[in-house]
Amino acid sequence: MLPKENLDDRTFEDLVAECILRIPRYCPEWTDFNPSDPGITLIELFAWLTDQMLMRFNKVPYRNYITFLELLGIKLQPPAPAQTDLSFYITQPDTYPYSIPQGTEVGTERTETEEAIVFSTDKDLLIGQPEIVHFLTAETVEETPTLLRDGFSNQWVRENNGEWRGEEQPLFNEQPEVGNCFYLVLNPKQPLAGNTLAITFRGAPATPTGIDPDRPPRTWQAWDGEQWVSILMKEEDDYTGGFSFNYGETSQNLDTIPTGEVIVHLPQTFPSLNFEGYEGYWLRCIYTELVEGQGIYRQAPKIVGINAQSIGGTVAAKQSFLIRDELLGISDGKPGQSFTLQNIPVLERRRGEEYIIVIPPGSPPQTWTEVRDFASSTPGDRHYTIDSLTGTLEFGPLIQEPSRHVRETKFRATQTQLPVLGNYSTRLVGNIDGTWEKQYGSIPPKDAEIRMHCYRTGGGRQGNVESGTLKILKSAIPYISRVINYEPARGGCDPESLNQAILRAPQILRTRDRAVTKEDFEVLTLKGGRGSIARTLCLPVEAAGTVKVLVVGEADRNNLQEGLSPEALLLASSLREQTLEYLNERKLLGVRIQLQEPNYVGVAVTASIGLEPMYQNDRAEDMIRQQLKTALYKFLNPLTGGIDAEGWKFGRPVYISDIIALFQKVPGVRYIGEVILHSFYKQNDVWVRYPEEPRQVIAPGDYGLICSWCDYPNPGHTIHFLTE
Repeated sequence: MLPKENLDDRTFEDLVAECILRIPRYCPEWTDFNPSDPGITLIELFAWLTDQMLMRFNKVPYRNYITFLELLGIKLQPPAPAQTDLSFYITQPDTYPYSIPQGTEVGTERTETEEAIVFSTDKDLLIGQPEIVHFLTAETVEETPTLLRDGFSNQWVRENNGEWRGEEQPLFNEQPEVGNCFYLVLNPKQPLAGNTLAITFRGAPATPTGIDPDRPPRTWQAWDGEQWVSILMKEEDDYTGGFSFNYGETSQNLDTIPTGEVIVHLPQTFPSLNFEGYEGYWLRCIYTELVEGQGIYRQAPKIVGINAQSIGGTVAAKQSFLIRDELLGISDGKPGQSFTLQNIPVLERRRGEEYIIVIPPGSPPQTWTEVRDFASSTPGDRHYTIDSLTGTLEFGPLIQEPSRHVRETKFRATQTQLPVLGNYSTRLVGNIDGTWEKQYGSIPPKDAEIRMHCYRTGGGRQGNVESGTLKILKSAIPYISRVINYEPARGGCDPESLNQAILRAPQILRTRDRAVTKEDFEVLTLKGGRGSIARTLCLPVEAAGTVKVLVVGEADRNNLQEGLSPEALLLASSLREQTLEYLNERKLLGVRIQLQEPNYVGVAVTASIGLEPMYQNDRAEDMIRQQLKTALYKFLNPLTGGIDAEGWKFGRPVYISDIIALFQKVPGVRYIGEVILHSFYKQNDVWVRYPEEPRQVIAPGDYGLICSWCDYPNPGHTIHFLTE
């Protein structure tokens, strides 16, 4: 690639100095070069005008680069919108299922200095009435339940309000063992995907279980069609205290039977399945292996009643603003017309929902189709293109071709027997001067009204908002009491720069938009993520026909004072589906693609540092301590870590020598004392600290990734200063 040259590097000061040096030659009688002299003022004026011309002149290579890339079919990518899940909570509506429509807008709080950032839902959210049809228990946990015992067969009856009540029913074995579990099967006739349920348990009185209600050894899961996923958002949502019924916000009913609720968030993909003849939506609660600080179930918790109701739901949303029925202009009946949308950038259009409508005079409205280019468009095809970055909408051009080119094209088609003659000749019109005109795509009739049915605008890094900030409902929808995002928004990125496009061009030319080799899958996964995926790694093939790609999501790299937790690097479900759809269109027939997260291993450093004498004061120590911690968070990071600051390498261990070498670069550090490494692993959806101490090296495994952050139970890095 040729370097980008600066065609004229003279500055304003250089131009003024050059003009003053020429004064004695062309005007020797002029001897006063004082800045207040009118002649010097004129020189500065023309030097400023020349400087502006040179600045525009030096931008010619930039425009040429963009033109060359467009000839290769490569355009600068628009910004990508951040994505998150919005949880709506409702009061009791009049009818079920209750619908929260697609495009419902929720924003952050608007302040005096910052505009609100608005997200809109991607699809309709249906909230149904859950009905428990089966209560089943099992001694062991299985991926596919087999050995089940029906709890409702033990003289339980369903009352009018939907609650099941009966004799005491143990949730686990009388002597509970790890792996004991119970299942709740819900009526499949109700739309419950993404619903938030409040499951009410009536506990048997005077049956203490012996656990610590703050940290009960159990987990709630639901079957999403492929695997069992966790559905308990946070421990505070369990108002039973792990079925202790004497903890937290429990209450007493008229029969003095203790009750408590568990709030669970069902997955947005929630199919009905049949296990062992039991049909419906499946939930389960498992007695899990103990981690540090948890007590055991000394006896099985027992219940005498159970019920469930929907209190809301969760749906995917993107940072976007919906514009409907925008008038673009009136057609003049000529080829190659272009119009500009009022709001840019334009997000990727949803197929079948976002399109233009052409209304000819006295005729019904016509729906036109967006295409990537007009290469295959005939004069009868109602096609148009949209530049997402500039918002420019264009209709097909009319291209003039010499008759010699037409004859050569027909001759080649005849010799090779290609079936393109008819299609090629139908769009050609002969002129008197011997040229031929070829129309690509249809032309809107004269005086036809051009309208954009709807489109969305948004995107950028500003959409990567923190959890709990999206809580202002912008649309007036009844029965909604509140809305919130429990997870931070991720995936928002700014428009692609020219330098980024130049680096991307060779990769696109190498893959040819087809996934065959290992590198093809890595490059196309990045492209399919549209800026929301930071890194990829294609694993060696273990099973024929299956390709596994490790993906690291993009996150905010500007705020790393407290590190970057693995949860911030996970892909949203909508982004995962979007990337898989993109890859499936480009893979070989019969290939199955799986997107996986790397095995993240948390690292915390405890170090003793000796400072230079001049920095041995409280204020300097606080500043250097923060510098050392920030350096560690950036170094032990999947996005900015490693020696080259391009992200920690997959599978690379971290050594104490790495930390010592890093500390030696920080000004003020005189010597380094003891350095200890601590590691954290995820176990049963909970991060736990590795018990062995101290460690000289932490290895994440063949394809694992080192990560560093400050959040429970990881306390972050600890820096002690030594005194002489």
